[in-house]
Amino acid sequence: MSYPLVAPSLLSADFGHLQRDIEMVNRSRADWFHLDIMDGLFVPNISFGFPVIKAIRAHAHKPLDVHLMIVDPDRYLDAFAEAGASVLTVHYEACTHLHRTLQTIREKGMKAGVSINPHTSVRLLEEILPVADLVLVMSVNPGFGGQKFIEHSYDKIRRLAAMIRETGSDTLIEVDGGVTLENASRLTEAGAQVLVAGNTVFASEEPEETIRRLKEA
Repeated sequence: MSYPLVAPSLLSADFGHLQRDIEMVNRSRADWFHLDIMDGLFVPNISFGFPVIKAIRAHAHKPLDVHLMIVDPDRYLDAFAEAGASVLTVHYEACTHLHRTLQTIREKGMKAGVSINPHTSVRLLEEILPVADLVLVMSVNPGFGGQKFIEHSYDKIRRLAAMIRETGSDTLIEVDGGVTLENASRLTEAGAQVLVAGNTVFASEEPEETIRRLKEA
């Protein structure tokens, strides 16, 4: 598998023409569909629920990378598995028993991811890396698309990459928030292997070309 993987965020798609945008991602060199699930409690926004996810799954030809920005995600692990999630990421800040949650996600046949907010130190993940397939570093405060990239994120990704090497795990590093054609190369140089891009892709006049350029970062 060649990195970076590119995961266009459907939160920035045109929901009036969602099937059109899904088919564009299918045609493109993108690797995953990124779905942000928000409950209005963990983050100050609400996105979409299971009917929309199942509709996306019906048309998507690539894995669904589902990012849960919700409280008590354990209640919904079965439902997201049934809805077709390939990767399921929960927030460190939302899980009381994170190790158990990640193990359960794996047991249900999905890759298990853990996400951290900008204020959360990567050091807090050291004990969990052996059971995490992916760590999602939020490079904006979660809840809304189109925010400005937090520059400190490069150092955070570098520290996380060093920790992964030290523990000998094969955990992937994903970055979400303010990813652009201008900073994609710096992110991959720092150690990011999965780039989530919303506005950068869907606001582009040539989204497939934008995805191609991100793939080559």
